[in-house]
Amino acid sequence: MKRVVIGLSGGVDSSVAAYVLKQQGYEVIGLFMKNWHDDSVTISNECPWLDDSNDAMLVAEKLKIPFQTVDLSQQYKARIVDYMFHEYERGRTPNPDVLCNREIKFDVFMKIAMELGADYVATGHYCRKGTLMKNGQPIYQLLAGVDKNKDQSYFLCQLSQDQLAKSLFPIGELTKPQVRDIAAKLDLVTAEKKDSQGLCFIGKVKLPDFLQQQLKPKEGLIVEIPKDQSMFKNMETHFDSEEHKLEYLSRKLKYKVTDGKVVGKHQGAHYFTKGQRKGLAVGGTPDPLFVIDTDVDENVIFTGQGKEHPGLLKKALFVSNDELHWIREDLALVTNETMSVLARIRYRQALEKAILYKVEDGLYVEFENYQSAITEGQFVAWYLHDELIGSGVIS
Repeated sequence: MKRVVIGLSGGVDSSVAAYVLKQQGYEVIGLFMKNWHDDSVTISNECPWLDDSNDAMLVAEKLKIPFQTVDLSQQYKARIVDYMFHEYERGRTPNPDVLCNREIKFDVFMKIAMELGADYVATGHYCRKGTLMKNGQPIYQLLAGVDKNKDQSYFLCQLSQDQLAKSLFPIGELTKPQVRDIAAKLDLVTAEKKDSQGLCFIGKVKLPDFLQQQLKPKEGLIVEIPKDQSMFKNMETHFDSEEHKLEYLSRKLKYKVTDGKVVGKHQGAHYFTKGQRKGLAVGGTPDPLFVIDTDVDENVIFTGQGKEHPGLLKKALFVSNDELHWIREDLALVTNETMSVLARIRYRQALEKAILYKVEDGLYVEFENYQSAITEGQFVAWYLHDELIGSGVIS
């Protein structure tokens, strides 16, 4: 009988995933990952990880599977939290959920599972795994979940063939309502539980509070850049090569305070991210202000009015070689090759048509349509049909 260690998070998805594995005849062990215990940064006096580990334990009892808690807070701090602060200081916006999967659940946690004699690690993600044979070797596929509303393949966009080989996603064939339905029929304590919001496993943390502990507040200017600024008008249209065109389309515009007018003050540019509209506390504009860029060196936030502000829209982005990742290594492009794909630059986004262009020092992703708030430090992921084949950090 194959042994599976499942990460029980105290939520409904992993609870039902454990049940499905049992039904499929696996020997199941439930582990709760404790990734954080600095109570000074959670909101209110709830202690989310205690409630969650308690719920996970009750589910394990109900399903009659062994259960234990593992403390991964040291590794979590080193690999996720410190990395996040470093990225924010550079003025980039990291994605802790993608990192948590790559670094914690499918690495540190997977090693612990293997030490417990596991054949596989399972999670409650809404995605599926496929296997195909190529030259007599198995190749593993990361496929979108059946529930298009909840598909979480994006969060796993950094997994490797080795990690996928040892992974199972038991609820990938189910929809969220079906999962809740199963949990209710089994009378699981998590059946009605709301989906967790907040940093992966830290619980209900407000990012600015969390950041403020490390990145000291310092007052700076909020500048509004008008839509009709000349830099948006004088667009180049003739290029001597495809690569020059892509370089131009993905370029980062450099704003100066003198390009617009000062409309307010903020408490630290690194607390803000491109596309953000909440938290600026500047009123009186016909259209709401959105962050179009931040300058962490000069501590300035540049904003523009309305969702369609040209400072928010771009058609291409670049991923450097050292931040480029192929799940399907057999499909990786070599220099000068192109590929038509579907891509997204954030979790909830619908897939958009795009073309990948491999160049010497990285990869360009050119979208058919303008994309809003392409943000450095976030992940772009690309798909063929419903298979996620690669991803990279937007540079």
